[in-house]
Amino acid sequence: MKESGSLLEAESMCLAPPNPSENRRRFLVTKLSAGFALAVQPVSAETIKTSAEGLVAGEVKIPTKDGSIPAYRAMPAKGKNFPTVLVVQEIFGVHEHIKDICRRFAKLGHLAIAPEMYARQGDVSVITNIQEVISKVVSKVPDAQVMSDLDAAVAWASKNKGNVNKLGITGFCWGGRVVWLYAAHNPKLKAGAAWYGRLVGQTSELTPKNPIDVVGSLHAPVLGLYGGKDTGIPQASIDKMREALKATGTASGKASEIVVYPDAQHGFHADYRPSYDKQSAENGFKRLNEWFKKNGAA
Repeated sequence: MKESGSLLEAESMCLAPPNPSENRRRFLVTKLSAGFALAVQPVSAETIKTSAEGLVAGEVKIPTKDGSIPAYRAMPAKGKNFPTVLVVQEIFGVHEHIKDICRRFAKLGHLAIAPEMYARQGDVSVITNIQEVISKVVSKVPDAQVMSDLDAAVAWASKNKGNVNKLGITGFCWGGRVVWLYAAHNPKLKAGAAWYGRLVGQTSELTPKNPIDVVGSLHAPVLGLYGGKDTGIPQASIDKMREALKATGTASGKASEIVVYPDAQHGFHADYRPSYDKQSAENGFKRLNEWFKKNGAA
């Protein structure tokens, strides 16, 4: 199935430079939404629903420097000291798809946690127009806030049965870009997997660097998973990132890899949307798990 051009094009533009004057420092989201974001309705018949049987799964509160943010956490019901994986949302926030991904990781023995990255800027789940999702909320989220909130999620996990010495991160679209940045931010990270996250582009005061700008500072190797038919992330930018990774002097940069699925478009892992490519998504998730095991995050 093909996804509408308007949705894909808008999503690929979701990292337009924010307007610093519009950034708000109060918490507008204190509870995660139920179900799927309105902007992605109706959901596809192929949507995967992972059972919570045998898991501890649900909403938790993550203490941050200026308050607390909601997050979804899933882990095995028995045991402790679970490898920890941060799951970073698409532009649609922590809705049911992201929660399901956390449960998938929990079934594999991880403590998976997805903090709501837009808690201070607004609730995207109730906005029906994707352009408004971007302009009213997503464009106002500073990278520094995201890095700090992910650090807070790691700190929470370390006190709640998570083994943060086996720390991984994965993210999708908006979150895919974040994976690269966090790999350069946290020296304790073991591995990252970035799904179709932007690599180059315009910067701003709130988003001062692109992934290509931090390849020489990566603390952990990143597996990039991209679609060959992604109109928002051209092959030229992927080639440029590959060359930058190859040229870097850091071990993690050299160890990073990018895989391109020729027939996949943007959002090919999103099983609730028409962009879903089952074969590419399943292969990518298999590669992710092998990557985490290889690099000490599982």
